[in-house]
Amino acid sequence: MLADSVTMSRALTSLTLGFHIIFATIGVGVPLMISIAEFIGIKKGDPHYILLARRWTRGFVITVAIGVVTGTAIGLQLSLLWPSFMQIAGNVISLPLFMETFAFFFEAIFLGAYLYTWDRFSKPIYHWLLSIPVIIGSTMSAVFITTVNAFMNAPQGFELNGRTITSIDPIAAILNPAAPAKIFHVVSSAYLASAAILAAITAFNIIKKKSNPYYKKALKLSMSATLIFALLTAIAGDVSAKYLAEHQPEKLASYEWHFDTETGADLILFGTLNDQNEVENAIRLPKFLSFLSFGDFNSEVTGLEEFDEALLPPLWIHYLFDGMVILGMYALGISMLYLIFLRIRKWNEENKLLLWLIVLNGPLAMIAIEFGWILAEVGRQPWILRGYMKVAEAATTSPHVGWMFFLFLALYIALGVIGVSVLRKLFRNNPVELELEQRYPHIPKKDDFS
Repeated sequence: MLADSVTMSRALTSLTLGFHIIFATIGVGVPLMISIAEFIGIKKGDPHYILLARRWTRGFVITVAIGVVTGTAIGLQLSLLWPSFMQIAGNVISLPLFMETFAFFFEAIFLGAYLYTWDRFSKPIYHWLLSIPVIIGSTMSAVFITTVNAFMNAPQGFELNGRTITSIDPIAAILNPAAPAKIFHVVSSAYLASAAILAAITAFNIIKKKSNPYYKKALKLSMSATLIFALLTAIAGDVSAKYLAEHQPEKLASYEWHFDTETGADLILFGTLNDQNEVENAIRLPKFLSFLSFGDFNSEVTGLEEFDEALLPPLWIHYLFDGMVILGMYALGISMLYLIFLRIRKWNEENKLLLWLIVLNGPLAMIAIEFGWILAEVGRQPWILRGYMKVAEAATTSPHVGWMFFLFLALYIALGVIGVSVLRKLFRNNPVELELEQRYPHIPKKDDFS
């Protein structure tokens, strides 16, 4: 029964986090995009950007509401499904968990003020200033919850004698060595995915409807942001690789199918493993793993041979790592291609094929986020608290987790359907063209758009 409980606890936690991360990612990245759009609109006196910020805000509020429900479910499941883990780690991570909650409420207060004070200030810049604490709150919420995950990978700030935890230092736990790289990667990738999703929605509207200045400006803004955040995410990935090479070499070696400790290690892309764990049909980039790990093409990279096989993560995570990198490079490439088309006058940046590629980039960016989360969690296996507690030791022994799984699955399906329905009605019943005419009657009508 214990094995069944462990499996179902992992399945339910994976289901909840996999669903929640969609809304958490949007919750981190979209406030920044809203703020940028409004700021440009104010500085340029351009009502299109102001309307862009308004409409993005409406959709964002719906996703926040769903994220609250799924975030609450995660907090509940930590205690219900992982009681042994919380008995020990809960004493150490209670501070960042509290700070994450505080950051969310900080964001929610100012989001309410931002939402209900449009056109109420004599100077619009004062309304824009309310977006700053929303960005701070959403980003800090991601920062604090990421420190908890980082702590699970690099636990410190306590001493453990059997099941007794002493010498608790929550600040040291928050400032664990895994935190900087993880925070950088999580925040930058959330910004990237959010910009890519907004660009995908805009591109889809351009395909289905006649283009107008509103959509053109929205696409240019969101694709420019996608390029910037894709570059930052690539840098964050490099920082993460160097952290893993130094602090969690077994995780990096599993990602890269690096079996033997050697200098000048090759970077392996794609490929398959045979029964003897030999890599076949792979693309090898000579010495690149050494360079990515330590910034030196001839540095020594620790291989899987150095570790107890029972303490290694499953090797199939290599495919997810490849997928995450490829999708990140796709986001970078498609945003660069769009801006090239935008600059070269004889090319049309609204080419249908290009627009469909941009549409595709939205869901692919979110899939990359999911891949990254799975890599982070499965790459730590079999540990839930690295070096201290294994997943099997932390899970509940309750035989009723299976029922919980199906109940939460039904909840998430209902939330997903309701969320999509509300968003569709919110925007379908209030198209851009109509709102432009009602709010800004002085700008060109649809027939005058070029």
